[in-house]
Amino acid sequence: MAGTLYLVATPIGNLEDITHRALRVLSEVDVVACEDTRRTRVLLNHYGIKTKTVSYHEHNERERAEHLGEMLGDGRSVAVVSDAGTPGISDPGFRLVNDAVRRGARVVPIPGPAAFVSALVASGLPTDQFFFGGFLPARSAERRARLAQVRALDSTLIFYEAPHRIGQALADAREILGEREAAVARELTKLHEEIARGRLSDLAERFGREGAARGEMVLLIDRAAAGQEAAAGDSEADIAARVAALEAEGLDNRAALKRVARELGLTRSEAYRRLVRGKK
Repeated sequence: MAGTLYLVATPIGNLEDITHRALRVLSEVDVVACEDTRRTRVLLNHYGIKTKTVSYHEHNERERAEHLGEMLGDGRSVAVVSDAGTPGISDPGFRLVNDAVRRGARVVPIPGPAAFVSALVASGLPTDQFFFGGFLPARSAERRARLAQVRALDSTLIFYEAPHRIGQALADAREILGEREAAVARELTKLHEEIARGRLSDLAERFGREGAARGEMVLLIDRAAAGQEAAAGDSEADIAARVAALEAEGLDNRAALKRVARELGLTRSEAYRRLVRGKK
């Protein structure tokens, strides 16, 4: 009989934010697979758990998933944890879960913290519908193109972002999405926890200052107000940015322009005219 794969959520900061069930599972499984064995060992040592740990991260996911899958096939139990939060959310996990299902193993989620959920419920922004987009692209052109793709969603937009990029990400969001209410949540559940709320332009100015942004961050942006016109998603500058992003992915200029025209509901000739104006 195949074993059991447990997906165990762990604290995103405060070590008290873990369930009794999670602690029991971590102490009973044959092995704990973790992104960073040193960080997970701090948690396990805090609760006196001696279970063996192995590394499981984006750089060894393929080979480690095969090894752990074999353990499951032999009837053993494996717990997967991330450095913080729920495993599989913006970190490895899909390959192992897929392999476990294929082998007939049980896959059991052990619920707990997720940074974007905690940020959302405390942000003051609507929670009835939301879109979680993981990490925004690091390069401005790709980031702006990504924001243009989601600007029409009738949902609160949620992204993870690095401290050194949060100021520019907020500025890009203001230009692409228009002025909206937003929040930046950082260091959740930790000593310096903060949720900064305000308009995109105000937050961009604040976090654009050098040294203003530290810690792990969640960016939340309100949906467009009723009747609000989209700021620049189909403007000349943003068509140029989207074409550039697609070219960076390997498309030639003609194919990139054709795709952008299709995305925006424009004829290719109209998209080309706007592209030329944008470059000027």
